[in-house]
Amino acid sequence: MSDEAPDFDEGFEDDDDFEDEIAGEGNRIVGGTARAVVEYVTRYLAEEPDAVDVELTERRGEIVLLVHASPGDMGRLIGRRGRVVQAMRQLTRAAGAAEGVRATVDVAE
Repeated sequence: MSDEAPDFDEGFEDDDDFEDEIAGEGNRIVGGTARAVVEYVTRYLAEEPDAVDVELTERRGEIVLLVHASPGDMGRLIGRRGRVVQAMRQLTRAAGAAEGVRATVDVAE
């Protein structure tokens, strides 16, 4: 037996046209993290989590997440003096900043 390690690349040419890259920038959904955060929080707060729908739109260079929910859950999502929706906006800004986008939340009535 020889003490040399076998050369597995021997006889193969390195003519691959593919780059070794995992999850390139083109595969990401803009605002995906912010949307996931909003969906998670709103479904947790709502009495009817299956009725919650988050619509992602872009306007003026900003991601806007529009939350649709059952009429009975609107008060829970907005909160007293709008404190719950303000907290969701802060979370959404932070999640958007992690992706490098500006994001905000609106609740559809």
